Amino acid sequence: MTTPRYYEFFCPVKLLVGQQAIEQLPAALAALGATRPLLLTDPGIVASGLAKMVGEQLAAGVMTPAAIEDQIPPDSSTAVVERIAEHYRDLGCDALIALGGGSVIDTAKAVNILVSMGGARLLDWAGADLLTRPLAPLAVLPTTAGTGSEVTQVAVIRDEDSGRKVPFTSPFLLPNLAVLDARLTQTLPLPISAATAMDAMTHAIEALISNAANPVSSALALLAVEKIAAALPLLPEHPSDPGLRLALAEGATLAGMAFSNAMVGLVHALGHSLGAHCHLPHGLCMNLFLPVALAYQRPQIDGELARLLLPLAGAEAYAACPSADRADATMARLQHLRDQLWQQAALPRTLREAGLSDRAPLAAVAHLAHNDGALLYCRKAPDRNTLLHLLEQAW
Repeated sequence: MTTPRYYEFFCPVKLLVGQQAIEQLPAALAALGATRPLLLTDPGIVASGLAKMVGEQLAAGVMTPAAIEDQIPPDSSTAVVERIAEHYRDLGCDALIALGGGSVIDTAKAVNILVSMGGARLLDWAGADLLTRPLAPLAVLPTTAGTGSEVTQVAVIRDEDSGRKVPFTSPFLLPNLAVLDARLTQTLPLPISAATAMDAMTHAIEALISNAANPVSSALALLAVEKIAAALPLLPEHPSDPGLRLALAEGATLAGMAFSNAMVGLVHALGHSLGAHCHLPHGLCMNLFLPVALAYQRPQIDGELARLLLPLAGAEAYAACPSADRADATMARLQHLRDQLWQQAALPRTLREAGLSDRAPLAAVAHLAHNDGALLYCRKAPDRNTLLHLLEQAW
């Protein structure tokens, strides 16, 4: 990678990381002036016992939530956000805590827009850089090690009326605090753990090969790959191991820092479009398209692929591989990992394995992908016919 003549890197989120990180949250919130937070989560987190455990830890630290909003759906909407914002105001809350995955975190970010900037209609703030001042304190406790939303400045919310996904982007959307604790992901089912880990792996790899990459984002991306590659193959046999769970959470956050600044590319353009059209989980889509998207962009990205062999395979394998063969070895290593996850966690590698029995939707998916903004960051941007060909390859 050549160093850009100018670049920026921004991530002001304070991380609380470790086996007792949740216990540190009340003091960290109090330091931000919070006294009456609203806790946002979803029914699955409540059923798992995590919401109760976090609530107990907050109470022990003299930071009892004013209320718990526990009905956030997997695909949150403007109506959900506007209802919660009204409840926040009625309760006199002064901070937000998001306990959950991407939908809960995005919902909390969007609620924070309304309660901090004013107004009742979320869509008034849609788009980029419309926020003009810091928002209320927001702490995020991610329960899936994949999205990286705890360190990104984006929220995506479904418009209740039109059904379209609406993005909101601003540095002020970045949370104040992110808590990474092994207990938050310890009960996550293995197939979801594998899919979210491959989401984070894709964030890191696409940040590294992006035409907006810089030395800081690339350093974070490489460390993210190292964390995930070391922990993920061991997880099927040791799903409750706190060290593995924390390593995957750290990898997801490092990858989030990287792609929030360097952006993502072709894998995400295809994955966004397939997920929207066929309603498949995002992490699964990343796993489906990672090898075909990387193969298409070669040889332009071979230098970065060669660098990836070290964090993917370790020092001995890297040193034993001739430099001219390292990009190929990286591709083989990624394919081996995907094969392992198919065998041990039933994570599909192809569209057919994912349950798509009809090729008919592929043309529509290619059309959506061709209009996806992530293609702006590809080192080798495809046309619509090429996108359709890549979808056929992933079949």
